[in-house]
Amino acid sequence: MENGLVNATTEGAPQGGPLSPFLSNVVLDDLDRELGRRGHRFVRYADDCNIYVRSERAGHRVMESVSNFITGMLKLKVNQSKSRIGRPWECKFLGFRMVAGRKTKRSIAPVVLVRFKDRVRELTRRTRGVTIKQMIEQLNLYLIGWRGYFGFCETPSVLKQLDSWIRRRLRSVVWKQWKRGKKRFAKLRQLGVNKALAAKTAGSAHGPWRISRSPALSYTLPDAYFDTLGLAKLINRLNA
Repeated sequence: MENGLVNATTEGAPQGGPLSPFLSNVVLDDLDRELGRRGHRFVRYADDCNIYVRSERAGHRVMESVSNFITGMLKLKVNQSKSRIGRPWECKFLGFRMVAGRKTKRSIAPVVLVRFKDRVRELTRRTRGVTIKQMIEQLNLYLIGWRGYFGFCETPSVLKQLDSWIRRRLRSVVWKQWKRGKKRFAKLRQLGVNKALAAKTAGSAHGPWRISRSPALSYTLPDAYFDTLGLAKLINRLNA
């Protein structure tokens, strides 16, 4: 996009394409060799690289010298806005971060979780005009792909929380789709909620997100209900 207008691409490789990491490996092979020659411990995938040193002072020194090598010898640009010095658990690599404790674990970076929730909100907008079943079918395409990459983190509690959040989000979507009190009351009664609780819930002044945790919706729309609709889970037996 140039000046707000979309133009056909005549050169370069598309972002996210399989050619990009291949070209990165070709171009940055000299960087790997240089870091190895210097005795640094490092990890690199495509153009994302972490170098591990013993102190913050060494970090500043190495960052400056490696940046000079990249710009001077390889004739490449260093993205200064994405380059930083920090402890391993303060930095992310390929969407993951390390969590310090009795045992160091691989967890999902906070910025990734924010993007995940934004995408789920987008896919579960009530104004999309689709049924809850259609919404889940479209949502599954994203969840299964995301799980294939981030599902093997070593902090399963994060995945459990996301699963719970997604189901609560869908309960609030269903509540919105029922629209008004009269219809909500009829739906709750149809699904087995007693008259008093149905009336109290349908007439509540609370918003959909608050209502999504109510006893009435927990009873009528349990996790098992979404299981019958085929909603994918982020947590699995390997990381439960």
